[in-house]
Amino acid sequence: MYTDTDRCVRAVQSKDARFDGWFFTAVRTTGIYCRPSCPAVPPKVENISFLPSAAACQQAGFRACKRCRPDTSPGSPEWNARADAVARAMRLIQDGVVDREGVPGLAARLGYSTRQVERQLNAELGAGPLALARAQRAQTARLLIETSELPMGDVAFAAGFSSIRTFNDTVREVFALAPGELRQRAGKAGKAVRRTPEVPGTLSLRLPYRAPLNPDNLFGHLAATAVPGVEEWRAGAYRRTLRLPYGTGVVSLTPRPDHIGCRLALTDLRDLTIAISRCRWMLDLDADPEAVDEQLRSDPLLAPLVDKAPGRRVPRTVDAAEFAVRAVLGQQVSTAAARTHAARLVTAHGEPVTDPDPEGGLTRLFPSPQALAALDPEALALPRSRRATLTTLVSALADGSLPLGIDSDWEDARARLNALPGFGPWTTEVIAMRALGDPDAFPPADLGVRKAAKELGLPSTPAALTARAAGWQPWRAYAVQYLWATDGHPINHMPV
Repeated sequence: MYTDTDRCVRAVQSKDARFDGWFFTAVRTTGIYCRPSCPAVPPKVENISFLPSAAACQQAGFRACKRCRPDTSPGSPEWNARADAVARAMRLIQDGVVDREGVPGLAARLGYSTRQVERQLNAELGAGPLALARAQRAQTARLLIETSELPMGDVAFAAGFSSIRTFNDTVREVFALAPGELRQRAGKAGKAVRRTPEVPGTLSLRLPYRAPLNPDNLFGHLAATAVPGVEEWRAGAYRRTLRLPYGTGVVSLTPRPDHIGCRLALTDLRDLTIAISRCRWMLDLDADPEAVDEQLRSDPLLAPLVDKAPGRRVPRTVDAAEFAVRAVLGQQVSTAAARTHAARLVTAHGEPVTDPDPEGGLTRLFPSPQALAALDPEALALPRSRRATLTTLVSALADGSLPLGIDSDWEDARARLNALPGFGPWTTEVIAMRALGDPDAFPPADLGVRKAAKELGLPSTPAALTARAAGWQPWRAYAVQYLWATDGHPINHMPV
């Protein structure tokens, strides 16, 4: 995108927010970088450079604009729509892998040498993994400085900095203000959102997204499939427990007109960046709805659905292994039955947690594959074939022979899933869609998809529907959301 100069210039001159996060505008005369929609008077074209990432801007010596705050732009949708090494690396960096495991750990997960990873990221993003991770730490630090009352030492620790000095130097370099000045400035501007008084110890944040965002199927799906003790819908918010690298957490997510309200309670503040990243991933907040809907509108039978409720997202998960287990539990049963099966596993094998809200009902984490690997198959109230499917899946997840996560190669993961007993196209594609994040995952044999297709006049047999859906690529997972939403099932509609 950033190499298409004419298109970038038009976006900047029209202050088009759709391109925020796609590229950044670096102004050589001021030394400042902005998002395309910056409300300031557009600079002269001859003074602008277009760069692919905030890290590239910072590495080139530019500091973040104090007016448009480009560091808080939604993430580039490109990393969610691709499965190559660069996209997988970006998803891992956003999940904090470089901070926890270093560049060698990142390279090992991708199956490349550190030199290869450095070269590929620099070629496409103008910055290496350390610079990209540093930019993310700076963004997290600013978020905490402006939206919490944490002492600066705790902010530095939570954002992933190794020392107070590095934290201070980075904040001054990136934002041209000391940490204390940033907090003071935010307070004067009325930006600071302090700790939620009714839930002590909880941080309140705002998660941005590209408009439009239709919350109906997104939150409807999460609420209707919520596993008691792990998830709940209460007081207009989806709440759930989180298993994180350093500890546990509880998150509450509320749809708002221009953002998602996010309240986080963590046992270890080092998990903040990872928790935010996983919540954004679960809600598909970095999607590009304009590109998705434009492609789907090209089909005259889908166009009315898109025009009626544009901006649907794919409801994902914060834990790919958890979702794979739940997908097997949901094979050929109702939503209510799948919740019941999952709740039994949680009660028997889930780790206890404390809900920070005294009125909340969150009590456990969903069991890890290692915990489930020790369960007695005979104790499962499932048909014998489904028990075999579940225990085989859990064993593969626990011993690492089936790696599932945001860094998975989509086609390799499909092949490994299909090799397991009891896994057919429906289960594999649903996992690819919601756990792995493949935007083109498509289960043509799904009953809801086939029912909607028939009512719309689309082919209803899997083979014919797959052929017709070729025109929806690479966004078939989003087409599924529009098709599902034609049904009156609570799963497809905003909870009341």
